[in-house]
Amino acid sequence: MSIRHGLLALLEAGPRHGSRLRAEFEEHTGGAWPLSIGLVCSTLGLLERDGLVAREGVDEAGRVTYALTEAGRGELWSWYTRPVERAGPPREELALKLVLSVAAPGVDVREVVDVQRRHLSEALHGYVRQRAEILAGRPERPEEVARLLVLEQLICDAEAESRWLEHCAARLLRLRPPQEHGRLPHDADSARTVDHLPQGAPRR
Repeated sequence: MSIRHGLLALLEAGPRHGSRLRAEFEEHTGGAWPLSIGLVCSTLGLLERDGLVAREGVDEAGRVTYALTEAGRGELWSWYTRPVERAGPPREELALKLVLSVAAPGVDVREVVDVQRRHLSEALHGYVRQRAEILAGRPERPEEVARLLVLEQLICDAEAESRWLEHCAARLLRLRPPQEHGRLPHDADSARTVDHLPQGAPRR
């Protein structure tokens, strides 16, 4: 997610101070991507360094306001018209966790997958419920439509991740049967002992 361009887009409407930008960002995204005021201020500092915003002045509360520069406006519209690069998987932490748990001693990677699937199912139900509530109110205001679009992106992302986790579960089951992850049950131990008795040996 590009915080830089999100702030540039909000500044298109006019000068803003950091606290207002933070509030408007969360309002537009329905709180799906909360920002800290520290992150907003540090990002504004970088945008100012790069010549994309400039200090407009100080409001009555002593807060510095920022305005979009011509270079910032050009960067914003360039961002709107170019595709978003897909440089890696959207859930790097989850992919890393699965990769490392495959070889981690004492860790059942299939249980890691199952835990994530349960969590994802709960989250997906929450997104779907919120979407239904918004649609029931016939959204017309820009912030309502924006919230709806964010929720539908979260739903699509969760559905895609769910399909990937189902694939992971099936793949792991084919490659690593359940008994490879721990001690065999007593009856399976007995069966294996019987199967490995020399031919003709007495069976107890």
